[in-house]
Amino acid sequence: MKINGYPFHEKLKKKYEIDLLFDKGKWLSVDNIRIIHLRSSEKLTIDTHRIGVSVSKRFFKKAVDRNRIKRLLRESYRLNKSVYIDAFGDRSIAMLFWASKDLPEHFSVVEKQFLDLCKKRSG
Repeated sequence: MKINGYPFHEKLKKKYEIDLLFDKGKWLSVDNIRIIHLRSSEKLTIDTHRIGVSVSKRFFKKAVDRNRIKRLLRESYRLNKSVYIDAFGDRSIAMLFWASKDLPEHFSVVEKQFLDLCKKRSG
């Protein structure tokens, strides 16, 4: 298996997991990126880490723009997966959001904000 992959079993797709995440998860924000995350506990057993991505249709009417931002968010996660796992744990579920009305200029902007988010969580 690829070290820097984003395989299907890491994608947050199940409705009951997303509902659970929004019911009991904790929010964290850095600049334009927001995350809601939930770690495994005694009552809640999560077997692996899963992550989803979302961009508001309210801010970005064109699907092209939404898809580009989602690609950038997934890529920043994929390349910095080890940093994410150190910060949020290997048994957690999370969802990333882009919380700005502006398109990011470059991938480096998104990646820097993602790394700052992970540092804020772990530090």
